[in-house]
Amino acid sequence: MNIALLVNPAARAGAQTGTAGRAAERLRQHGVRTTLVSGGSAAESSELLRRAIDAGVDAVAVVGGDGTVRLAVQEVAGRGIPLGIVPAGTGNDFAAMIGLREGDAEAAADAIAAGATRRIDLARVSRPDGTTEFFATVLASGFDSKVNDRANAMRWPRGGSRYNIAILQEFVTLAGIPYEVAFEREDGSIGRVDGDLVMATVGNGRTYGGGIPICPDADPSDGLLDLVLVRPAGRARLLRLLPRVYRGTHTSVPEVSVERVRSVTVVSAGVTAYADGDPIGALPLTIDVSAGALTVFAAVP
Repeated sequence: MNIALLVNPAARAGAQTGTAGRAAERLRQHGVRTTLVSGGSAAESSELLRRAIDAGVDAVAVVGGDGTVRLAVQEVAGRGIPLGIVPAGTGNDFAAMIGLREGDAEAAADAIAAGATRRIDLARVSRPDGTTEFFATVLASGFDSKVNDRANAMRWPRGGSRYNIAILQEFVTLAGIPYEVAFEREDGSIGRVDGDLVMATVGNGRTYGGGIPICPDADPSDGLLDLVLVRPAGRARLLRLLPRVYRGTHTSVPEVSVERVRSVTVVSAGVTAYADGDPIGALPLTIDVSAGALTVFAAVP
Protein backbone atom coordinates (compact mmCIF):
# COMPACT_ATOMS: atom_id res chain seq x y z
CA MET A 1 0.00 0.00 0.00
CA ASN A 2 1.20 3.49 -0.91
CA ILE A 3 0.05 6.27 1.47
CA ALA A 4 0.37 10.06 1.50
CA LEU A 5 0.66 11.18 5.13
CA LEU A 6 -0.50 14.79 5.54
CA VAL A 7 0.99 16.87 8.36
CA ASN A 8 0.09 20.51 8.80
CA PRO A 9 2.97 22.27 10.59
CA ALA A 10 0.88 25.43 10.97
CA ALA A 11 -1.38 23.58 13.41
CA ARG A 12 -0.24 23.78 17.04
CA ALA A 13 3.08 25.33 15.95
CA GLY A 14 4.36 22.06 14.50
CA ALA A 15 3.78 19.97 17.62
CA GLN A 16 2.60 17.10 15.40
CA THR A 17 6.05 16.42 13.92
CA GLY A 18 7.00 13.79 16.49
CA THR A 19 3.64 12.06 16.22
CA ALA A 20 3.97 11.98 12.44
CA GLY A 21 7.41 10.42 12.69
CA ARG A 22 6.16 7.66 14.99
CA ALA A 23 3.17 6.96 12.77
CA ALA A 24 5.29 6.87 9.61
CA GLU A 25 7.79 4.51 11.19
CA ARG A 26 5.03 2.17 12.35
CA LEU A 27 3.46 2.16 8.89
CA ARG A 28 6.80 1.34 7.29
CA GLN A 29 7.25 -1.52 9.75
CA HIS A 30 3.99 -2.89 8.35
CA GLY A 31 5.39 -2.59 4.82
CA VAL A 32 3.31 0.47 3.95
CA ARG A 33 5.11 2.90 1.66
CA THR A 34 4.63 6.28 3.36
CA THR A 35 5.33 9.72 1.92
CA LEU A 36 5.06 12.76 4.19
CA VAL A 37 3.14 15.72 2.75
CA SER A 38 3.56 19.01 4.59
CA GLY A 39 2.94 22.61 3.55
CA GLY A 40 3.58 25.89 5.28
CA SER A 41 -0.13 26.79 5.27
CA ALA A 42 -3.50 25.14 4.90
CA ALA A 43 -3.70 26.16 1.25
CA GLU A 44 -0.23 24.84 0.46
CA SER A 45 -0.92 21.60 2.32
CA SER A 46 -4.09 21.09 0.28
CA GLU A 47 -2.26 21.73 -2.98
CA LEU A 48 0.54 19.31 -2.11
CA LEU A 49 -1.96 16.63 -1.10
CA ARG A 50 -3.88 17.15 -4.34
CA ARG A 51 -0.69 16.60 -6.32
CA ALA A 52 0.12 13.44 -4.37
CA ILE A 53 -3.35 12.04 -5.06
CA ASP A 54 -3.11 12.90 -8.76
CA ALA A 55 0.27 11.16 -8.89
CA GLY A 56 -1.37 7.99 -7.58
CA VAL A 57 -1.75 6.84 -3.97
CA ASP A 58 -3.76 4.01 -2.48
CA ALA A 59 -4.80 5.99 0.59
CA VAL A 60 -4.38 9.25 2.49
CA ALA A 61 -3.66 9.62 6.19
CA VAL A 62 -3.68 12.74 8.34
CA VAL A 63 -1.69 13.62 11.44
CA GLY A 64 -3.60 16.37 13.21
CA GLY A 65 -6.95 17.49 14.53
CA ASP A 66 -10.32 18.16 12.98
CA GLY A 67 -9.16 21.18 10.98
CA THR A 68 -6.37 19.26 9.26
CA VAL A 69 -8.69 16.32 8.66
CA ARG A 70 -11.11 18.68 6.93
CA LEU A 71 -8.37 19.67 4.46
CA ALA A 72 -7.96 16.04 3.45
CA VAL A 73 -11.70 15.39 3.33
CA GLN A 74 -12.11 18.01 0.59
CA GLU A 75 -9.65 16.08 -1.61
CA VAL A 76 -10.84 12.49 -1.05
CA ALA A 77 -14.62 12.88 -0.66
CA GLY A 78 -16.51 10.81 -3.20
CA ARG A 79 -13.35 9.39 -4.76
CA GLY A 80 -13.21 6.10 -2.84
CA ILE A 81 -9.70 6.85 -1.54
CA PRO A 82 -9.56 5.63 2.08
CA LEU A 83 -8.69 8.17 4.77
CA GLY A 84 -6.76 7.30 7.92
CA ILE A 85 -6.46 9.48 11.00
CA VAL A 86 -3.63 9.84 13.51
CA PRO A 87 -5.28 12.15 16.09
CA ALA A 88 -2.93 14.92 17.26
CA GLY A 89 -4.89 18.17 17.35
CA THR A 90 -6.59 20.54 19.76
CA GLY A 91 -9.91 18.93 18.86
CA ASN A 92 -10.07 15.29 17.73
CA ASP A 93 -13.80 14.76 17.40
CA PHE A 94 -13.55 13.13 13.97
CA ALA A 95 -11.04 10.58 15.27
CA ALA A 96 -13.25 9.81 18.26
CA MET A 97 -16.21 9.38 15.90
CA ILE A 98 -14.42 6.49 14.19
CA GLY A 99 -13.06 4.99 17.42
CA LEU A 100 -9.50 6.35 17.61
CA ARG A 101 -7.82 7.78 20.74
CA GLU A 102 -5.49 10.76 20.87
CA GLY A 103 -1.88 10.06 21.80
CA ASP A 104 -1.64 6.54 20.37
CA ALA A 105 0.01 7.06 17.00
CA GLU A 106 1.01 3.42 16.77
CA ALA A 107 -2.56 2.16 17.23
CA ALA A 108 -3.78 4.60 14.60
CA ALA A 109 -1.08 3.40 12.20
CA ASP A 110 -2.02 -0.22 12.95
CA ALA A 111 -5.63 0.55 11.97
CA ILE A 112 -4.46 1.94 8.63
CA ALA A 113 -2.12 -0.97 7.95
CA ALA A 114 -4.85 -3.50 8.80
CA GLY A 115 -6.75 -2.19 5.79
CA ALA A 116 -10.30 -2.59 7.10
CA THR A 117 -12.52 0.26 5.96
CA ARG A 118 -16.05 1.58 6.42
CA ARG A 119 -18.07 4.23 4.61
CA ILE A 120 -19.51 7.21 6.45
CA ASP A 121 -21.56 10.25 5.51
CA LEU A 122 -20.33 13.79 5.08
CA ALA A 123 -22.22 17.06 5.32
CA ARG A 124 -21.93 19.47 2.40
CA VAL A 125 -22.18 23.22 2.92
CA SER A 126 -23.38 25.42 0.04
CA ARG A 127 -22.74 29.16 0.20
CA PRO A 128 -24.71 31.91 -1.57
CA ASP A 129 -21.82 32.40 -4.04
CA GLY A 130 -22.18 28.81 -5.25
CA THR A 131 -19.07 27.40 -3.56
CA THR A 132 -19.33 24.20 -1.52
CA GLU A 133 -17.30 22.49 1.16
CA PHE A 134 -17.60 19.29 3.18
CA PHE A 135 -17.45 18.81 6.92
CA ALA A 136 -17.43 15.59 8.90
CA THR A 137 -18.49 16.32 12.47
CA VAL A 138 -20.55 19.35 13.55
CA LEU A 139 -21.48 22.79 12.20
CA ALA A 140 -22.03 25.37 14.93
CA SER A 141 -23.76 28.75 14.66
CA GLY A 142 -24.80 31.25 17.27
CA PHE A 143 -23.61 30.82 20.85
CA ASP A 144 -21.37 27.88 20.06
CA SER A 145 -19.72 29.61 17.09
CA LYS A 146 -18.97 32.57 19.37
CA VAL A 147 -17.41 30.07 21.78
CA ASN A 148 -15.23 28.84 18.91
CA ASP A 149 -14.19 32.44 18.16
CA ARG A 150 -13.13 32.94 21.75
CA ALA A 151 -11.47 29.52 22.16
CA ASN A 152 -9.44 29.92 18.97
CA ALA A 153 -8.13 33.28 20.19
CA MET A 154 -6.90 31.78 23.47
CA ARG A 155 -3.21 30.91 23.69
CA TRP A 156 -3.70 28.86 26.87
CA PRO A 157 -4.78 26.26 27.82
CA ARG A 158 -4.45 23.76 25.00
CA GLY A 159 -6.90 20.96 24.35
CA GLY A 160 -10.60 20.70 25.04
CA SER A 161 -10.46 22.64 28.33
CA ARG A 162 -10.18 25.93 26.41
CA TYR A 163 -13.71 25.33 25.08
CA ASN A 164 -15.04 24.87 28.60
CA ILE A 165 -13.53 28.20 29.68
CA ALA A 166 -14.81 29.95 26.55
CA ILE A 167 -18.35 28.66 27.17
CA LEU A 168 -18.45 30.16 30.65
CA GLN A 169 -17.03 33.48 29.42
CA GLU A 170 -19.59 33.75 26.60
CA PHE A 171 -22.44 33.28 29.07
CA VAL A 172 -21.84 36.83 30.34
CA THR A 173 -23.36 38.31 27.15
CA LEU A 174 -25.64 35.45 26.14
CA ALA A 175 -28.75 36.54 24.21
CA GLY A 176 -31.12 35.17 21.59
CA ILE A 177 -30.39 35.84 17.91
CA PRO A 178 -33.04 36.12 15.15
CA TYR A 179 -32.95 32.99 12.92
CA GLU A 180 -34.78 31.54 9.96
CA VAL A 181 -34.30 27.78 9.70
CA ALA A 182 -35.91 25.65 6.97
CA PHE A 183 -35.32 21.90 6.72
CA GLU A 184 -36.34 18.71 4.94
CA ARG A 185 -37.02 15.71 7.15
CA GLU A 186 -36.28 12.06 6.31
CA ASP A 187 -39.83 11.54 5.01
CA GLY A 188 -39.59 14.56 2.70
CA SER A 189 -41.80 16.82 4.80
CA ILE A 190 -40.68 20.41 5.25
CA GLY A 191 -40.23 22.16 8.59
CA ARG A 192 -39.51 25.76 9.47
CA VAL A 193 -38.49 27.68 12.60
CA ASP A 194 -38.48 31.49 12.63
CA GLY A 195 -37.56 33.46 15.73
CA ASP A 196 -34.85 33.96 18.31
CA LEU A 197 -32.48 31.08 19.01
CA VAL A 198 -29.43 30.73 21.19
CA MET A 199 -27.87 28.47 18.59
CA ALA A 200 -28.54 26.26 15.60
CA THR A 201 -26.26 23.24 15.27
CA VAL A 202 -26.05 20.64 12.50
CA GLY A 203 -24.36 17.33 13.31
CA ASN A 204 -23.08 14.53 11.14
CA GLY A 205 -21.19 13.32 14.21
CA ARG A 206 -22.03 13.47 17.92
CA THR A 207 -19.41 15.78 19.38
CA TYR A 208 -17.53 19.03 18.96
CA GLY A 209 -15.13 21.09 21.06
CA GLY A 210 -13.05 18.08 22.07
CA GLY A 211 -15.83 15.73 23.09
CA ILE A 212 -18.96 17.74 23.93
CA PRO A 213 -21.93 15.56 22.78
CA ILE A 214 -24.05 18.36 21.33
CA CYS A 215 -25.79 15.94 18.91
CA PRO A 216 -25.81 12.87 21.16
CA ASP A 217 -27.80 10.60 18.83
CA ALA A 218 -26.12 11.51 15.54
CA ASP A 219 -24.96 8.57 13.44
CA PRO A 220 -22.46 9.32 10.64
CA SER A 221 -23.65 6.29 8.70
CA ASP A 222 -27.44 6.80 8.62
CA GLY A 223 -27.78 9.16 5.64
CA LEU A 224 -29.20 11.93 7.85
CA LEU A 225 -28.05 14.98 9.79
CA ASP A 226 -29.14 15.97 13.29
CA LEU A 227 -30.42 19.54 13.62
CA VAL A 228 -30.29 20.80 17.23
CA LEU A 229 -31.99 24.13 18.01
CA VAL A 230 -31.80 25.86 21.40
CA ARG A 231 -34.36 28.55 22.19
CA PRO A 232 -33.70 31.41 24.64
CA ALA A 233 -34.40 31.03 28.32
CA GLY A 234 -33.20 32.79 31.43
CA ARG A 235 -29.43 32.85 31.75
CA ALA A 236 -29.63 30.96 35.04
CA ARG A 237 -31.73 28.21 33.44
CA LEU A 238 -29.38 27.88 30.49
CA LEU A 239 -26.43 27.73 32.86
CA ARG A 240 -28.12 24.80 34.61
CA LEU A 241 -28.53 23.21 31.18
CA LEU A 242 -24.76 23.11 30.62
CA PRO A 243 -24.06 19.98 32.72
CA ARG A 244 -26.73 18.16 30.69
CA VAL A 245 -24.97 19.18 27.47
CA TYR A 246 -21.76 17.58 28.72
CA ARG A 247 -23.70 14.40 29.56
CA GLY A 248 -25.61 14.46 26.27
CA THR A 249 -29.00 14.57 28.03
CA HIS A 250 -29.97 18.13 27.02
CA THR A 251 -32.21 17.11 24.12
CA SER A 252 -35.12 16.30 26.48
CA VAL A 253 -35.51 19.81 27.92
CA PRO A 254 -38.25 22.10 26.52
CA GLU A 255 -35.84 24.73 25.13
CA VAL A 256 -34.09 22.17 22.91
CA SER A 257 -35.53 20.58 19.78
CA VAL A 258 -33.95 17.97 17.52
CA GLU A 259 -34.85 17.10 13.93
CA ARG A 260 -33.40 14.36 11.73
CA VAL A 261 -32.96 16.03 8.35
CA ARG A 262 -31.66 15.51 4.84
CA SER A 263 -30.96 19.20 4.35
CA VAL A 264 -31.29 22.50 6.21
CA THR A 265 -30.90 26.17 5.38
CA VAL A 266 -29.83 28.42 8.25
CA VAL A 267 -30.21 32.20 8.02
CA SER A 268 -29.10 34.77 10.58
CA ALA A 269 -27.51 38.16 9.94
CA GLY A 270 -23.98 38.69 11.21
CA VAL A 271 -23.38 35.09 12.31
CA THR A 272 -20.36 33.09 11.14
CA ALA A 273 -20.69 29.30 11.23
CA TYR A 274 -17.91 26.94 12.26
CA ALA A 275 -17.54 23.37 11.03
CA ASP A 276 -15.00 20.85 12.30
CA GLY A 277 -13.76 23.63 14.57
CA ASP A 278 -12.92 26.18 11.86
CA PRO A 279 -14.89 29.03 10.23
CA ILE A 280 -16.77 27.78 7.18
CA GLY A 281 -18.77 30.85 6.20
CA ALA A 282 -21.22 33.56 7.18
CA LEU A 283 -24.90 32.64 7.25
CA PRO A 284 -27.01 32.00 5.24
CA LEU A 285 -25.76 28.51 4.48
CA THR A 286 -27.44 25.36 3.20
CA ILE A 287 -26.25 22.01 4.56
CA ASP A 288 -27.18 18.66 3.06
CA VAL A 289 -26.00 15.11 3.61
CA SER A 290 -23.72 13.25 1.21
CA ALA A 291 -24.45 9.66 2.17
CA GLY A 292 -21.47 7.31 2.18
CA ALA A 293 -19.20 9.95 0.63
CA LEU A 294 -16.12 9.11 2.70
CA THR A 295 -14.21 5.85 3.15
CA VAL A 296 -12.23 5.64 6.40
CA PHE A 297 -9.93 3.07 7.92
CA ALA A 298 -11.75 1.44 10.81
CA ALA A 299 -10.22 1.27 14.28
CA VAL A 300 -8.67 -2.06 15.24
CA PRO A 301 -10.87 -3.77 17.89
